[in-house]
Amino acid sequence: MGKLEGKVAFITGAARGQGRSHAIRLAQEGADIIAVDICRQIDSVTYPMATPEDLAETVRQVEALDRRIFSAQADVRDETQLKQVFERGVAEIGPVDIVLANAGIAPMGLTELHSAWQDVIDVNLTGVFNTVETAIPSMKERGTGGAIVLTSSTAGITGIGGPTRGGLGYTAAKHGVVGLMRSYANTLAPFSIRVNTVHPTGVNTPMVVNDMMAEFLAQDPQMGNAMANALPVDMVEPVDISNAILWLVSDDARYVTGVTLPVDAGFTNKK
Repeated sequence: MGKLEGKVAFITGAARGQGRSHAIRLAQEGADIIAVDICRQIDSVTYPMATPEDLAETVRQVEALDRRIFSAQADVRDETQLKQVFERGVAEIGPVDIVLANAGIAPMGLTELHSAWQDVIDVNLTGVFNTVETAIPSMKERGTGGAIVLTSSTAGITGIGGPTRGGLGYTAAKHGVVGLMRSYANTLAPFSIRVNTVHPTGVNTPMVVNDMMAEFLAQDPQMGNAMANALPVDMVEPVDISNAILWLVSDDARYVTGVTLPVDAGFTNKK
């Protein structure tokens, strides 16, 4: 019997990368999944974003584990759309016990649109707010507690990010996520709903491993040096973040709330 048998997890940005990894890892421990992703391009994002085919592959891999999954395309910037999809998912899969506000973008590059700042704030901060606000009414009403993990970054607890509009917006948004977490951890504690953040270093996903990001870092060696980890690894794998999240949402961490958990190969300790 898995650690999450009988639980339902609501995961944003689930089509690929960390989101897909989280869906699979939680499903391996018995959870059923409500998976959403925008599955289309945002103009200021220079790397290719997830597609409907990516989301379908997440569904295939979760179903291969004999777990149920509801999937839909939804934009976390649109609270009304997100709530509609959430309600459909709950109707099909069941009430949610776990929320992973994972959807995020990194619109950094040598050239960037003026909208990069606003886009990253809208997705990485307002989108996290919308995700939690969408889920908590039903979690409160159910009255059985739950666990929420917001995906921040090492950029949420250090001053990295670079001088670009997208880079500054990314760092500001990820810091803002920590503030949301700390507030929610207090306001939701009476309902036995725990809230934490996870702070990855660079993760081996398409958001980080792409030609545009490589070109950006090559043009700014100082930025590349600033992103180096203490342990001798350039990046961690998505499952490394998923394993940390599994612990946070399981009963193993039943009294852990309001914490910023780095999964960063020692990156933060260097700062």
